[in-house]
Amino acid sequence: MLQLSPDAAKQPLLQKETKMNTEPERKFGVVVVGVGRAGSVRIRDLRSPHASSAFLNLIGFVSRRELGSIDEVPQISLEEALSSQEVEVAFICSESSSHEDYIRQFLNAGKHVLVEYPMTLSWVAAKDLWELAEQKGKVLHEEHVELLMEEFAFLKKEVVGKDLLKGSLLFTAAPLEEERFGFPAFSGISRLTWLVSLFGELSLVSATLEERKEDQYMKMTVCLETENKSPLTWIEEKAPGLKRNRRLSFHFRSGSLENMPNVGINKNIFLKDQNIFVQKLLGQFSEEELAAEKKRILHCLWLAGEIQKHCCSKQ
Repeated sequence: MLQLSPDAAKQPLLQKETKMNTEPERKFGVVVVGVGRAGSVRIRDLRSPHASSAFLNLIGFVSRRELGSIDEVPQISLEEALSSQEVEVAFICSESSSHEDYIRQFLNAGKHVLVEYPMTLSWVAAKDLWELAEQKGKVLHEEHVELLMEEFAFLKKEVVGKDLLKGSLLFTAAPLEEERFGFPAFSGISRLTWLVSLFGELSLVSATLEERKEDQYMKMTVCLETENKSPLTWIEEKAPGLKRNRRLSFHFRSGSLENMPNVGINKNIFLKDQNIFVQKLLGQFSEEELAAEKKRILHCLWLAGEIQKHCCSKQ
């Protein structure tokens, strides 16, 4: 059994020095499922002359809407995508509530899968799908572009080697439909992933959900603890008119970090994620690196599920 270090959860997969500077021996046929914001960016990157895109051949896209084509990329049916020998990879960019079903269908059809976070809206389902991917010998990759942002790179450097006393992370934005995007702990899992990647695996102390449905207002307050018993508070607040904003405060024995300085523009983060996925297809990550990433993702999904249980038990 592969043994992972206690800090494994803190180590996101990073792009390696790519071995993509030669003409690929083969291209993987790709279909994009869902053409909202993320799907449109995926199609753009697949059509652009990037190193990793040279290993991928965009066959078409799947959408519930009748669109015909987008930028000369043809729309194909889900049945055609699943049965086609040409299609070897599915990029799942649909709403979160549909991810589990799409992943299962494409894995059972023998396709590799890239899926936007969250992979599923339950830890049990994610664990089951990962086992299915391993049985089929296919790559199952959950996108986490938040770990490829300049802000996260800055934070990672700031917290390394420091002894956390306490911290908080507040995120505000316009409301999301829970039926489509899941409970706030799942739709906001990128913030939870930041905390786990910075401070290691966390324990849940308490969680509350305040809602005023007539105002479309929601506030989720989660109290977490690091393995060293340092408290972390995560708050998601959603309402019409609330600007998308992230505020953080981390207090260490050696000083404090209050809010995020301007650290530059995030460029091509979905493309960077695509590069990581292609490197997985090419077998360029070690077993230990892949196991650590899987452990972190499942831990975050498990925590999100526990938070949901705590909040729902008090309503």
